[in-house]
Amino acid sequence: MSQQQPVEHGSIETLESFFLPSFCDVRMVFAVVVIAELLAFILTLVSPGVLENAWGNLGLISLFMQWIALTSAAVLCVCRPLLARMGNSVAALASYLLVLLVTALVTELAFWLMITSTLFPEISVDQHAIFLLRSLTISTVIAAIVLRYLYVQFQWRQQLKAEARARIQALQARIRPHFLFNSMNTIAALTRSAPERAESAIEDLSDLFRASLNNTHEQATLADELTLAQRYLNIEALRLGERLSVAWSMEGVPQNICVPPLILQPLLENAIYHGIERLPDGGTIHVDGECHDGRVAIEISNPIAAEGNGEQHAGNHIAQENIRQRLQITFGDRAELVATLTAGFYRVVMRFPEAGML
Repeated sequence: MSQQQPVEHGSIETLESFFLPSFCDVRMVFAVVVIAELLAFILTLVSPGVLENAWGNLGLISLFMQWIALTSAAVLCVCRPLLARMGNSVAALASYLLVLLVTALVTELAFWLMITSTLFPEISVDQHAIFLLRSLTISTVIAAIVLRYLYVQFQWRQQLKAEARARIQALQARIRPHFLFNSMNTIAALTRSAPERAESAIEDLSDLFRASLNNTHEQATLADELTLAQRYLNIEALRLGERLSVAWSMEGVPQNICVPPLILQPLLENAIYHGIERLPDGGTIHVDGECHDGRVAIEISNPIAAEGNGEQHAGNHIAQENIRQRLQITFGDRAELVATLTAGFYRVVMRFPEAGML
């Protein structure tokens, strides 16, 4: 069992880098049916005698087109794992030939069914070559256009993913120096007064940056983000002592969901530096999470001082905009980040889908 896991993972990566979509998917099958029907409608309009028997011609041509389209989709669905191992160029040629082969076989079968049927007395054996050539010509053009379109779409999606990865890395790079500066100030303050605690903080910081600088994965799990946030809070607790407390309520959120890296720590840092730290008695940061109808909501709230709200809001804005952009890169319009200031509390709410990446 353990020897099969790498093979399966490699197969998934191969399929993800393959330009041909899965024709086993219901949405793709629906798209194939719609496109085939539109093509049948066009062929019916340009066929001679369309006015005499329009609906009859449309029905027969639709049946023939759907037969070819759905059979081709089924063949590509079954052969997709094998085609994905060939590389996109060879796979495109192989897919093209498979569609033409299906067209030839279906055309042959359809023609001989019409010959043996009494419903088509006007069809003769002499028309076999013309019927086959016409079907293959249409299939040659349509298959080339569709495969070219799918390949261009694949290249466009790959370019979007590359741009998104570059933007995420650039946005993460803006956070890390700021966090390192603040953390080193905390450790420096403890070096003389509490060297043992400073040593512990350095170990926490080392573990924290080992995790945060790990770029082998484009996304992190929520469990990783919570661990990262807790290590950061351990460092700040050494400096603030009893002035800082955190109330967690994340039991309702699955810990294995994927999120962009570093979406919690900057918000907690803002809550401390623009809220808790400015209060003489400190305060409690509340981190609440819930999951309903496939959507996750995480709220971080903290008390703030009565004065300086505008300054606090401006300071918060940079990190919030950073995280908002990374959520949108990862989840698109399905994610949002909303900040509100009410009754002496500053609240930031992130919402994003429980599953599914761009």
